[in-house]
Amino acid sequence: MIREKLVDGFEKDIVAREGLIAHGRGEAFDYLIGEKTIEPALKSINAASAHFILAKHPVVSVNGNVAALCAKEISELSQSLEKLSVEVNLFYHTLSREKAITNELKKYGIKKILGIDSNRSVQIPELESNRRKIDSEGIFIADIVFVPLEDGDRTIALKKMEKKVITVDLNPLSRTSIASDISIIDNIIRVFPILIKNIEYHKKNSTIKDLEKIINNYNNKETMKECLRIIRLGSNTT
Repeated sequence: MIREKLVDGFEKDIVAREGLIAHGRGEAFDYLIGEKTIEPALKSINAASAHFILAKHPVVSVNGNVAALCAKEISELSQSLEKLSVEVNLFYHTLSREKAITNELKKYGIKKILGIDSNRSVQIPELESNRRKIDSEGIFIADIVFVPLEDGDRTIALKKMEKKVITVDLNPLSRTSIASDISIIDNIIRVFPILIKNIEYHKKNSTIKDLEKIINNYNNKETMKECLRIIRLGSNTT
C-alpha cells in the first residue's frame, strides 16, 4: 500500500524519481527493526510531542514523499496543534511539483501553506541545494522544525541556524539522524498517529513542568544506541 501511494504520487508529479529510490533505502532499515515501532522510537515521539506543545513557532517541512504518504496525517497534526505551520520544501524543485504537492495538502483541508510564495523566500546560509530556500514566515523564524525524510546537509544547516530539529529517519546512522535533536527511527506512516495521540494526551494531562522533564530526560545519542542494538540483535537472530 505504501509503494502504491508513492507510485501514485509519482504519476501525479508529487514524488520525484529519486524519492522512489530513497524510499527503497528506508524500507531496508524497516525490515531490520521488524516493521514496527520500537521502544526507542516511542521515547523519541514522546519527546517530540513535548517539544511541539512548548514551541512558540513549530513548522513541519513537507517534501514529495511526505505529501504522498501523510498529507491526511499532516492535516490532523495541524488541527491538533493549531500553531503549527506547514511549509513545502523540495530538493528536486519544479513549479509543477510544488503545485501538485500544494493541491494534495489542500485536499485534506490545510489552508495556509508556506514555502510557495517567492516574495517571502529567504535563504539558509552555506547551503547550495534548492532546499536552501525557506519561507520568512515559516522555517526562517521557527524554533522547532519537524523535517521528516530530510537530507543531511539541510539538517546540519538548520542546526547552525540554532533551530531545534526533529526528524523521522529509518536509518539511525544517517547524517540527519546524527545531527538532529530528536531522531525518530521509524516508518513515517506509523509515526504520525502516535505523535498526534501523544500531543492530545499531553495537552489534557501534562503541565509545563511535566513536558520540560520529558525533554530534559531525553538523550538522542543514547536513543540511537538503543536503535542500533535492536538492529544488531535482529540481524543476529535471523
